[in-house]
Amino acid sequence: MVLRCWGIKIIETRIGKLRLKNPTILASGILGVTKASLLNVAQNGAGAVTMKSVSREPRKGHSNPILLTYEAGMMNAVGYSNPGIEDAKREFTGLKDVGVPVIASIIGTEPKDFSLVREIDPKEFSAVEIPLSCPHTPGFGLLAGQGTPEATSRITKIVKKNTRLPVIVKLSPNIPAMGKVCRAAEKAGADAINMGNTHGPGMVINIETAEPVLDFRIGGVSGPAIRPIAVRCVYDVYESAKIPIIGCGGVQTGRDAVEMIMAGASAVGIGTGIYYRGIDVFSKVCDEMEKIMVKNSYNSIKDMRGAAHER
Repeated sequence: MVLRCWGIKIIETRIGKLRLKNPTILASGILGVTKASLLNVAQNGAGAVTMKSVSREPRKGHSNPILLTYEAGMMNAVGYSNPGIEDAKREFTGLKDVGVPVIASIIGTEPKDFSLVREIDPKEFSAVEIPLSCPHTPGFGLLAGQGTPEATSRITKIVKKNTRLPVIVKLSPNIPAMGKVCRAAEKAGADAINMGNTHGPGMVINIETAEPVLDFRIGGVSGPAIRPIAVRCVYDVYESAKIPIIGCGGVQTGRDAVEMIMAGASAVGIGTGIYYRGIDVFSKVCDEMEKIMVKNSYNSIKDMRGAAHER
């Protein structure tokens, strides 16, 4: 019999000072819109949860349709719709009730916007994530999304100056100077790297109407199709920086999660996996991971992390 995720020590992990009962994390933008939704995900086995990204002012985002599935994955062009920081502060209170670490996520169009992190209550949240890339939202992530170590360093320093929470820098797989950008984030004080965001942008055309399906025309690509690229990105970051890595992109199964960890991740983000396997995908992934680890004589996530680099 395989124990549930929250009861086993073999899959406990750490992201800097954060201790997780298991390495699965709800990715930002997926179900993280209310405290109740975060609690629901935690009760289905997630080791940590991330709220949907918020900006200082409310954002309407893009018009529908904002999401589509295709034969190899999903595409979205949400446009960072959110109610703004003041509504978020009212919604996300009493977060200890969630039962697992809750990670805040903030966005901005200019480096100075990231001082918004001052509004994130360190008594409520366990860490803060700063997405520095978005392949389809004008103005968001363009500074660091183009792969500039300078912009990454500047924004990271602003966030570190304005919070005592651990800072996770979320990077794009599209950046051309991956190693330099990761080292810049690390040198500026980042506590971890989330590798990474959606790929692209991509486009799917409805051949009956001869129009792109998404109202915004283009969107970020996620799901199974991007997993091999995401694994390579994690592998490269592990070679470049010493801080912990969250591997994100197409993780649906325990095998997928183990692959990410062997590439160098300490934890894995799960988003589209909820669509494919249900909200209890977190428990399923943990159970599958434990079986693989026992079969291959791994006693801990630490023992397995970066194993692919030792061959």
